[in-house]
Amino acid sequence: MIDELLSNNKQFVESKAYAKYVTSKYPDKKIAIVTCMDTRLVELLPAALGIKNGDVKIIKNAGGTITNPFDSTVRSLLVAIYELGVNEIMIIGHTGCGVQGMDGAEMLHLMKERGIDDEHISLMKHCGIDLENWLHGFDNTEDAVLETVDLVKNHPLVPKDITVRGFIMDSLTGALTPLT
Repeated sequence: MIDELLSNNKQFVESKAYAKYVTSKYPDKKIAIVTCMDTRLVELLPAALGIKNGDVKIIKNAGGTITNPFDSTVRSLLVAIYELGVNEIMIIGHTGCGVQGMDGAEMLHLMKERGIDDEHISLMKHCGIDLENWLHGFDNTEDAVLETVDLVKNHPLVPKDITVRGFIMDSLTGALTPLT
């Protein structure tokens, strides 16, 4: 499958199809969006919000939430704020998220089935990482979004003049329900 994607890339570049996507690194709308990596949102989210290439910074991860105040998502938001001029942040969860109800113990079991040995899992534990908890999802999407909004709003490195709002997107229709 990767070779197919590489073939598509070669054709894309040779035909100069990239020309219509040329923009700067600075988001025109000065907004950063934290959302889920769910495949249903790849085209739905930009279409539902009326955004195009160059409008916003989109940061995606499993669940569209922040679980640690110093993870890569927070780092990306700080870069967006201080280096790229972002002044508004949207946290967008969605209906039917695969991270909702995800079981850390089950994930560890699946890792073992795929050949990750107990020694490596034990090493993580000895390094102070509670893998089962780290791999656990959230129980309620709305609560997870609100916790992320709270974390960003109250983060010691995020300026108080940054607007942070939370939403749930319907994964079928793209309708947004505001939470904050």
